[in-house]
Amino acid sequence: MEHQLVCKKTFRYYTSGNPQKAKYVLYVLHGYGQLAEFFIKKFEYLNDNYFIVAPEGMHRFYLKGSSGRVGASWMTKEARENDIHDNLNWLSHLQNEILKNNTFEKEIVLGFSQGGATAARWNKINNIHNQIYWASVFPPDINIKNTISQNNKTNNYFALGNQDEYFNEDEQKSIIQFYAKNGFKTYHFNGPHTIDTTTLNSILDDINLNY
Repeated sequence: MEHQLVCKKTFRYYTSGNPQKAKYVLYVLHGYGQLAEFFIKKFEYLNDNYFIVAPEGMHRFYLKGSSGRVGASWMTKEARENDIHDNLNWLSHLQNEILKNNTFEKEIVLGFSQGGATAARWNKINNIHNQIYWASVFPPDINIKNTISQNNKTNNYFALGNQDEYFNEDEQKSIIQFYAKNGFKTYHFNGPHTIDTTTLNSILDDINLNY
């Protein structure tokens, strides 16, 4: 017989930039098997207008065998609903801590790969100004329309590399059409399953122009 017990857990996150000087806070949610410590480095080149916050998934594991490199995951198929609930509580608690002593003109969330599904679920209850989903399948358990703010200044984005090893050519066309149909600005850049700096710059520039 299965039983459940709720207890405290220590979560980890990394930051880059000065929140006292930044105009925007950018939450970046890593993909499967990544660690926040290294994922945040993809964004550290951004100027002082950005305060970067990289939360880490609660499940850490060895990527190969029982030793060596470690990665993290937001969830698996096992006890999925509990993990979704815990993720949302953790992210919202982190956001409250960040905003307790800091004020930003805009909050932006970027969910990469597996992190995109977590970002989407979080935004459903949080309504962050701008969403960026990167090489991420939108979670089928929520209605995409319910995650998009009705604020006409809000823009939502999707990016995918044309050499992404997790999506074949037909799948790339299908997922881009899905996001475009639901009002997202889509970017199909030349590259693999990674954060492309040129594309990210274009998206952030567009966000700033439509402030």
